[in-house]
Amino acid sequence: MAQKQYMDLILKSGNVVGSSFSSIIHQQDWSLESFLQHNPNKFSRKCSPDEVDEWLNNVERIYDAKRCVEDKRLTFTEYLLTGEARHWWSNMKMLLEDSNTHISWEDFKDKFYEEYYPDIVRFAKEVEFLQLIQGGMTVSEHTNKFKHFVRFYTMKVDEEWLCRKFENGLRGDLKLVIYSLCIKSLPALVEKAKVLETNMLEAKQQKKQQLKKDRETPSFRSSLSSRRTSYSRPSPSSNYGGVYSQHSGSVGHYEQQGSVGYYNYGGPHLKSACPQSTENKRCYRCRTKGHLEKDCLLGRRATTQNRSVL
Repeated sequence: MAQKQYMDLILKSGNVVGSSFSSIIHQQDWSLESFLQHNPNKFSRKCSPDEVDEWLNNVERIYDAKRCVEDKRLTFTEYLLTGEARHWWSNMKMLLEDSNTHISWEDFKDKFYEEYYPDIVRFAKEVEFLQLIQGGMTVSEHTNKFKHFVRFYTMKVDEEWLCRKFENGLRGDLKLVIYSLCIKSLPALVEKAKVLETNMLEAKQQKKQQLKKDRETPSFRSSLSSRRTSYSRPSPSSNYGGVYSQHSGSVGHYEQQGSVGYYNYGGPHLKSACPQSTENKRCYRCRTKGHLEKDCLLGRRATTQNRSVL
């Protein structure tokens, strides 16, 4: 009887040779003991939604790897339910059987998620996926979150849409470069983003090391010291041809530059116009140098004599 079943399967699937034939036989012979050799965890009670999702995904990963048929998936999973979860499924199974509903593996997953992973939590995960950005995470961390939340997105999407979603969530410096590459394969996009991030970090580190090295050089310290000196007001030499230098107790001091000099008494002026200088003063009354006519003693004597006569 078993041999007839094998032959029927071969006829339905066409020309099956070599490994395909072995695979069909392997599916039929895979027992509960073979499944338990992979050490699947049992499920007993309610826990966090992420733990619920992780448990079912781990179990289903074993089924996919061993190409387990759907009917046995349900049977093996029922064996893993214990405690509160076992009682829940017994009641649910009885309700489904009373309604003459054939219980498939997909039916079990739907009911399981309704009980232990309600829609309100799944919808929150979907929103979190749509709002996911890299921020301070590395590309690897961002990728792990992206793969975790994409399972909860209910709309039908293709790989190109996933690439654009992943790309838009990257940091600005990475996105600026990645966007121009127009990559349409998600694994290739993730790998390119990781490589680009590594190169940027290395360049940043090298820049820091070079700056540290430059700071230790004498020329850098000298230039830094010169920039830290106090600000000195520029001298008015470019306007007057002289360089004024003020010293304490020397009001009329000036410095000579070339043949032109000036005092800074009452404001910048030429030496010939300085009111404190006696070299350029000439009295037109007595025809002598050293004073002006208004200060001439001869003029003062004449004024005194005239007053005496009056």
